[in-house]
Amino acid sequence: MIPETTNFLKIDHHSVISSDLEKSKFFYNQVMGLEIDHQRPELKYDGAWFKVTEGVAIHCLCLPNYDPVTGRPEHGGMDRHVALRTDDFAPLISQLEKHHVFYSRSKSGRAAIFFRDPDGNAIEVIEN
Repeated sequence: MIPETTNFLKIDHHSVISSDLEKSKFFYNQVMGLEIDHQRPELKYDGAWFKVTEGVAIHCLCLPNYDPVTGRPEHGGMDRHVALRTDDFAPLISQLEKHHVFYSRSKSGRAAIFFRDPDGNAIEVIEN
């Protein structure tokens, strides 16, 4: 029997650890095309927030990373990752190729690609 639970509405944000904020800002803003959210409050650590869509963000946190950044699977679908949806990922693929970011297509045959940010965090983008 499933216990009574909170009615979750959506995912608000996804956080990733960043070792170099300027590299992360360039990647998420200039390569992925996400707008920087300047409403980030002052915190005890550096970081940046990026708007994915209304009310959904990716937070880059400049904190020590306790997860291994090497030895992860080449294909991000076989690793923990955030998945984003788009109507057309051709412009993103063009940007990834322009900036020499390796990506792979979904192994299941779906219209999806996987790639990693400068810190090895996996990202999936699914095309509707």
